Amino acid sequence: MLTGALKVLVISDTHGLLRPEVVALAHSADAILHAGDVGKPEILDTLREAMPGEVHAIRGNVDRTAPLKALPETLLLELGGVWIYLLHDLTQLDRNQLNLVPEVAGMQVVISGHTHQPKLEGRGGVLYLNPGSVGPRRFRLPVACAWLHLKGDQITAEPVTLEV
Repeated sequence: MLTGALKVLVISDTHGLLRPEVVALAHSADAILHAGDVGKPEILDTLREAMPGEVHAIRGNVDRTAPLKALPETLLLELGGVWIYLLHDLTQLDRNQLNLVPEVAGMQVVISGHTHQPKLEGRGGVLYLNPGSVGPRRFRLPVACAWLHLKGDQITAEPVTLEV
C-alpha cells in the first residue's frame, strides 16, 4: 500500500497500443491504474518498467486470452488511505449487477473504462472517473487519460487529453 500524497495515472482501453506519451506520463506516476481492455500483456510489462510504483490492472471485454484473462474483473484497493474500486463497464454497477453500493461500502473513488469517453462526476460522495481511452482513436473521441491526486482526504482528478 502506498501512503502520503500520491499522483496516480489512470488509463483505460489501450487495446494493444501503448503510446509514447503515456509512457512519458508513467515516469512521473506513483502508481498506475488500468481500467481494462489492455489488449496485449506487453502493455503492462512496459508500464512496470517505466515507473517504480505499482501497476494495477483489471481485464476488460477484449482481454480474453492468457495471460490477460487471468486479470481480475474488478479490483478494490487502498492507495494513500483512499479506497478505490476498478471495473471495466460501469453499467454493471449502475444496474446493480454486482450487488454493490460504493458509498455504503466506503469506496471513495470508482474508476471505469469501456466507453472510451472521458467522464468525471460525483455521486453520493463518491468520485466516478472514466479516463477515456489512450488506445486507438475511436470515432471523434479524444485520446485521453487522467491523473488522480490523493492527499489525505483530498481527492482530485485531472483529465488529460493527449495531442496525437
